[in-house]
Amino acid sequence: METKLTESFGHWNSAIRNSGQPAYMAIADIIADDMRAGRLAAGARLPPLRELAAQLQLNFTTVARGYAEAQRRGLIDSHAGQGTFIRAVLPPKSGRTRGFSDLLHMTMNLPPEPRDTALLQRMRLSIARFYESSDLRALLRYQDFGGSAEDRLAGACWLQHCLPDVNPERVLVCPGAQSALLGVMTMLARPGDVICTEAVTYPGVKALATQIGVRLHGLPADDEGIDPQAFAAACGAHAPKALYCNPTLLNPTTATYSLARREAVADIARRYGVPIIEDDAYGMLPIDPPTPFAQLVPELTFYISGLAKCVGAGLRIAYLVAPDARLATRLMAPLRAITVMASPVTAALATLWINDGTAEAALSAIRRASHIRQEDAAHLLSAAHYVSKPDAFHLWLSVPAPWTRLTFAKHLRENGVGVVASDACTVSGMPPEAVRVCMGGAADRTDCRHMLELIADALVQSPSSAEVVP
Repeated sequence: METKLTESFGHWNSAIRNSGQPAYMAIADIIADDMRAGRLAAGARLPPLRELAAQLQLNFTTVARGYAEAQRRGLIDSHAGQGTFIRAVLPPKSGRTRGFSDLLHMTMNLPPEPRDTALLQRMRLSIARFYESSDLRALLRYQDFGGSAEDRLAGACWLQHCLPDVNPERVLVCPGAQSALLGVMTMLARPGDVICTEAVTYPGVKALATQIGVRLHGLPADDEGIDPQAFAAACGAHAPKALYCNPTLLNPTTATYSLARREAVADIARRYGVPIIEDDAYGMLPIDPPTPFAQLVPELTFYISGLAKCVGAGLRIAYLVAPDARLATRLMAPLRAITVMASPVTAALATLWINDGTAEAALSAIRRASHIRQEDAAHLLSAAHYVSKPDAFHLWLSVPAPWTRLTFAKHLRENGVGVVASDACTVSGMPPEAVRVCMGGAADRTDCRHMLELIADALVQSPSSAEVVP
């Protein structure tokens, strides 16, 4: 049953204007009041966002924010393609609820969290069995850096999706990919040295370079990867200590190096003897992954992949594959100085989940969720110019004039949506007029659709007419 605007929402205009609080908060409060008063029955269908915005003479963004706040309070449910409905039970009044900024602030590039009840139950039961059967005293002791033999073997098995037959002796277990990157960069370069990278690249490597005093030299790139000729020229002019790259589903642009480009870059690296730091954080997401540099030029490549983007960032477990066992041993010194060791508890849990198939099930769930959200983005942002890939859970959105990337990001932030302006990702040259949008994290599909609707609405406005929600 759909509630008619004129019959059930006539009092909303005056109630919103007399509430003394932001309109979006008033909308959520009025929904709750109408539920208690019996004016909105369980199962009643609320009007579409644009229709209600027109009736209330409010900006679309404000009404969308109100619905999102009501959903966060447990008052309503939204279903893609069906509508928004009053829930059957009014939740009790409680303390602080999660705000809209918590709901839609997607500035961290996190994978969609599993919503599969069977998968979550499987993970809970697996954790319970893990604590029942593990030698907790051993797990609470200091251990040698690099992980136990069992953990390194599990890491090698996990990486077989991208790196078939990798030797566990070359694998080091690290507390997250960021620490692995820092350890490799520290071993290869000294303050003032140059490391080449994409001109627009992963923001985290910029932070690491600043921390250790390394200079990044940005290389021009297109959809197939960095320009080989520019890389060769940089090798001759700057004698870089390494090439850092994120060659599959690059954060932020989602560009994926073609095989031909990978081979050309590998040849140049071999010619000049330049090590490659291959950050393959997203390499597990494609079912048919591209050939990594670690296969094309294994003698020069330090390969890093982990569980943050394909199981859960909270595990803080990554696997670093050195070119050979000798270099793996050398890497232990800087990594031990930086992190002491990966947590034996989380490393053992990661090993269990790899061995019993739970990690693969989580990866499959993340793939499915990413595909669905990319389909939603293709529909809701059909008039926008953006680039992405089906397996990615982020996209690179061009910002149309008269917006600039900074004013657009600021407008969205003030209306509860977090995006990352290109400045954070740019190593050299003028930052492009673009922002990164992450569609993962704690937000479910409905939350994500709300965010995309708000972005689509902002894109067709001008900065002067865009409303900042009070």
